[in-house]
Amino acid sequence: MADIIDLTFHADVRRFFTKLIDQRGLSYFLQKEGPRLFHIEPSKVELVLRTALRTRDPALPRPHEKAIEHCRKELRRELIRRVANAMLQTGL
Repeated sequence: MADIIDLTFHADVRRFFTKLIDQRGLSYFLQKEGPRLFHIEPSKVELVLRTALRTRDPALPRPHEKAIEHCRKELRRELIRRVANAMLQTGL
């Protein structure tokens, strides 16, 4: 059988990500110091995933590791898309 992605977990991750980016902005997810501008900070992505896991109904089983990895990749893709869009808006 094919791998099943937990859509409720994915929806929770998207909801927490949207709340956080609306409240704190894109710069919250980027490293403040270092040689590379616009570098995504992995700890912020993990924060969103941990929050979604922590607030999950205890009666539900823990999502499969592949589902968690899929959500991690989706968050990074969305952040990369937003960073690229911000760079185009500023003319970099």
